[in-house]
Amino acid sequence: MAITILIADDHQIVREGLIALLCQHPQMQVVGEAANGRQAVQLAAALRPQVVVIDIGMPELNGIEATRQIVAEVPGTKVIALSMHSDKRFVKGMLKAGASGYLLKYCASEELVNAVLMVMANRVYLSHDITGIVVEDYVQKLADSDASAFQTLTPREREVLQLLAEGHSTRQIADTLHVSVKTIEVHRKQLMDKLGLTSLADLVKYAIREGLTSIEK
Repeated sequence: MAITILIADDHQIVREGLIALLCQHPQMQVVGEAANGRQAVQLAAALRPQVVVIDIGMPELNGIEATRQIVAEVPGTKVIALSMHSDKRFVKGMLKAGASGYLLKYCASEELVNAVLMVMANRVYLSHDITGIVVEDYVQKLADSDASAFQTLTPREREVLQLLAEGHSTRQIADTLHVSVKTIEVHRKQLMDKLGLTSLADLVKYAIREGLTSIEK
């Protein structure tokens, strides 16, 4: 059974080119075309295509907002963004709106068919030049919001926490780290205060959850 596709772009010549490209594939059928974002939403609701290929810079209703509405009104429909721009704002906007793919127009002739097949397999498709932008943004978000033990605790605090979680006594930890018992007691209190925990059991659970130690022997 053919994959049904709706093409949305405000330039007729672009729509014709995309339609000609997709129609060459025996498993793909273009069931409609839209010249503006509002029409794209209306046709998606009426035709219920499996895939919508939509330009971001659409008149009346931009591609980001149109995508948000299509995803909400026609659950299961996959949206592939088509754009001249690799700007991070557009990429983030489309993916946040629910798009399953982001394709740069100059890559469309080589990548569109593969993009359709990939999103139909419930995977995300990104043009090569877009992948780096998405990964960079993801890594930055992790750096900004990371509250893991490796971000929250100092190396020595992590070391003490692991030994505590593994059942070592305060004296054993002090001997292992070549510090006083008092120092380890101070570290233990600082750990509890910093993490908002009140017992050794809570510290052990935290250490296991954060991957500092394992329940496996």
